[in-house]
Amino acid sequence: QVQLVESGGGLVQPGGSLRLSCAASGIIFPFYAMNWYRQAPGKQRELVATITNDGSTNYADSVKGRFTISRDNFNHTVYLQMNSLKVEDTAVYYCNAYHSPRPPYWGQGTQVTVSS
Repeated sequence: QVQLVESGGGLVQPGGSLRLSCAASGIIFPFYAMNWYRQAPGKQRELVATITNDGSTNYADSVKGRFTISRDNFNHTVYLQMNSLKVEDTAVYYCNAYHSPRPPYWGQGTQVTVSS
């Protein structure tokens, strides 16, 4: 059974930092591209960051220079370091694992709230 379990969300002031973690089980983790998505109230889910199985990364323009995605293949975990957080970063953040041609797997999400 595949499980993606996110953690690390919470309430932080603007300009602060959080590190999200996503622990994967039930998949051959090194084979999978790992992604972080987010969904704010009333908005569509958007792709925030991607790290491929070979370690290449890509970011949404809105988070470039502030967020860093990384992976630990030994511990089957992907991270999202979020710095200089803004109010508009408030959303539920979801972990996603993808390896074609299988359908993607999703975590349950973790709430990030940026507010003073």
